[in-house]
Amino acid sequence: MGWPSQYDLSQSESYLMQFEKINATVLVLDQSNTLSFAAAVDPMRAANRHAGYKVFEWTFATPQNLNVSLTSGLMIPAAPLNRFGPCDLLLIVASFDIIAQSSPALHASLRRIDKCAKFVAGVDGGPWVMAQAGLLDGHSATTHWEDIDAFATQFPQVNTVNTRYQISGNRMTSAGATPTLEMMLDLIRQTQGPALANQVAASFILNQSPAATAPQSRNPDPLRHNQITSRVTQLMEGFLDEPLAQSQIAKQVGVSQRVMQLNFKAQLQMTPQKHYLSLRLNEAYRLVRDTKLPLLDVSLATGFASQSSFARAYQNAFGISARAQRELD
Repeated sequence: MGWPSQYDLSQSESYLMQFEKINATVLVLDQSNTLSFAAAVDPMRAANRHAGYKVFEWTFATPQNLNVSLTSGLMIPAAPLNRFGPCDLLLIVASFDIIAQSSPALHASLRRIDKCAKFVAGVDGGPWVMAQAGLLDGHSATTHWEDIDAFATQFPQVNTVNTRYQISGNRMTSAGATPTLEMMLDLIRQTQGPALANQVAASFILNQSPAATAPQSRNPDPLRHNQITSRVTQLMEGFLDEPLAQSQIAKQVGVSQRVMQLNFKAQLQMTPQKHYLSLRLNEAYRLVRDTKLPLLDVSLATGFASQSSFARAYQNAFGISARAQRELD
C-alpha cells in the first residue's frame, strides 16, 4: 500500500489512521546538516509528547560501522544499516559528501528495508541517496534548489520537481530544513489526524506553512516582497541563464512595466533590472565558491554574453575577481 496523494486521501485515510505507532529507522550520513536532522527528528518527539504515548519510536543508523558527525559536531554512534530489520518509516538524512558515502552495500540495505517499509523519506541530500539506490525511479521528487538541476540531469528516471517537499506514492522528499519540518507535520497529519499535527506545529510556533508544491526561492525575503515583486522574482530565478527582457517579464506577470518599476522601487528600493542582476550575480557567487565549473560556464549559466562582461560585473559586485575568489577558497 503506497502513501496517498496529498490531494486525495479519501481511499486511503482509514488505512493510514490504523498506525498508532510508527517504527522509524533514521539513517544519518556523515556531515548531515544539524538543522535538517532536527527538523526530521524533533517533530516525532513532539508528537509523542502531545499524544501522551509513543506515536513514533525511532533508532539511528549509520552507513557503516563508524560514528558519524553532524555539521555542528554532534555525533551519532556507529550503527550500520545492514544490521537493521524492517521498519514502518525509513528516513534518510544527508547533506555533504553523499557520493563518497553511498556504497553499493548501502544501496542494497536500503532496497532490502524498502521492501517492508510503509514510507521512505529523504531529507536535504537524502533524495540523492534514494535516487542512487533506485528508490525514486518512476516517482516525483525534489531536492535543494542548489542541486536541483544536477539532480534532474543525473537521474532522468526521476520526475524532478521544484517544490518545498514532494509526496509520490510512499516516497517523501524534502528540499531542506524548513520544508522537512513541514513534511513531517504532513506525515503526522495524515497518519494521526490534524489535531495532533496542529499541536506539534503550535509547539514550534509554526502558524502557517506554504503549500508543499510552492516553488523554492533562492532569495526568500517575504517581509520586503509583495505579490508582484515576488512573482517577478520567481520568474527571474527561472531564467538566470537567458535573462528575459523587462517587457517580457511584465507581460507574463500581467502588469505594465511602469507598475512593475513602481512596485520594485516601493518594496525593494531598486529597479527590476538591478534586482535581476543581483540574482544572477548571487548565483554566480555560489557557482564560483561551491562548484568546479569553469568560469566560462559560470558566466554562461548566469546570463553573461561574454566572460569579460561577467568578470567586470563580478568584480564590481564583490570587490574581488571570480578567479581570485576561487583561489582564495
